[in-house]
Amino acid sequence: MIDFDKELQAILADDPLGLLEVKPQTSHVVTADERLVAALEEINTFVETHGHEPSASRDIQERKLYSRLQGLREDTEKMAALLPLDRFLLLLGGDLGEKDDDNIFKLKHVTAAERASAELIAKRKPCKHFAAHEADFAQVQQELKAGTRQLLRFNDKGEQLVAGAYYVLGGVLLKLAAINFTSEEKTVAGKRFRKDGRTYCIFENGTESNMLYRSLAKALYQDGKIVSDSNTQIQQDFAKRFGGVTEEDTVTGYVYVLRSLSQDPAIRGLPHLYKIGFSSQATQQRIKNAAQEPTYLMADVEVVAEYQTYNLNPQKMEWLLHTFFAESCLNLDVFDSKGKRHMPREWFIVPFPLIETTIGLLLNEQIRDYRYDAVNQRIVGLKPDPLT
Repeated sequence: MIDFDKELQAILADDPLGLLEVKPQTSHVVTADERLVAALEEINTFVETHGHEPSASRDIQERKLYSRLQGLREDTEKMAALLPLDRFLLLLGGDLGEKDDDNIFKLKHVTAAERASAELIAKRKPCKHFAAHEADFAQVQQELKAGTRQLLRFNDKGEQLVAGAYYVLGGVLLKLAAINFTSEEKTVAGKRFRKDGRTYCIFENGTESNMLYRSLAKALYQDGKIVSDSNTQIQQDFAKRFGGVTEEDTVTGYVYVLRSLSQDPAIRGLPHLYKIGFSSQATQQRIKNAAQEPTYLMADVEVVAEYQTYNLNPQKMEWLLHTFFAESCLNLDVFDSKGKRHMPREWFIVPFPLIETTIGLLLNEQIRDYRYDAVNQRIVGLKPDPLT
C-alpha cells in the first residue's frame, strides 16, 4: 500500500529549482520624499510633452498638475529640497510659453539635443564646496535683518551683474561667484548683440549652477532682487576709489552726514533726521560753531559719516543726494540769535543705512535707476521699458 504522506514529503524534498518554495511577499513603502520627487517629475513630463507649464484649464489632469505646482511654489521647504531636480526652473515661477526669443524657459520648436542643452542651462546640482560659503550667506542674512544691506529691484538685463555680489532669485539668496564672458557686446548691420557667457552661481540652499549670463539677468529682471553692498563694503569701496592717492591727486572736499544734538522737542522727536552736506575743509573744523548757525539748527551736531573726495566734484555729489531725498527734506523754520527766520534745506528724514546705500549706488553710477519712496522709507527701482 502506498504511503501518500511519505511520497509527498519526498516530492517536496526533491525540488532542485526551488519551484515549490514559497517566498514571503515584500512591499516597498513609498516615502514622503519619493512622493514629492514623483510629483515634480510628473509636472516635468507634462512640460516636456506640451512645451509649457500646466495651467488652470478645464482639463482635469492639467488642472491637477497646476494646483500641485502652485502648492510646491508656496512651500519654501519643499522648494529647497526640489530645486536640484527642477530642470525647467518651474518652482521659480518661470513662464515657459512667452514669445521672447531670449526667454530661458522657452521650449517650443527645439530638437531633443537642444532641449537637453536647455535643461543643462537651468539645472542645478549640489555644491561640493558649499561649506566654504555657508558663513558668508549667514552674514548677508544678518546684515539684511539689521538693515545694513538692502534689497533693491533688478532693473536691467545685465549691467547690474557683478562677480562677488549677492542676489535673490525666486526667494533664494545666491552669490554670483564668477562670470566667464565668451562674447562681447557689439552691433552688426544695425542689429545689437549683447555680451554673454557662463556664470558660476552658488545658492543658499546648497546648490550651484552655471547658467548663461543673459539667462541669469533675464530671470532676475523677471523675479529677482539685488542685495546691496553692506555699509562696511560701501566705506571700503569709497576708500578704495579715493585711497590710492598720489601727489597729482587733488583733495576736493568732504561730503558728510550729521546728527543733530538739539534739545528742542520739535527736533528731538524726529526719527532718522540727518544733515547731508559738503565742506571744503575737514568736517570737525566746519561744525565747531554749529550751535550759532541756523544751517545746523542752532545746536551742536555729531558726525555720523564723512567722505573725503579726490578729483571729484563734491558739490555735485551733494546735489545728487539732496535731489534723491528731496521728498524727505525737513520743512522747519529756524530762528537765529537775532530772531531772523531761516529754512535749512540740507536736513532729511531718512534712515542712515539708506543714505549709505544711496552713496554706494552713486559711486557705482546706478543711482539714476532708483528713486526714494519717502512714504515707505525705502529705495525702489525705476523699471525701464523691456529691452529686446
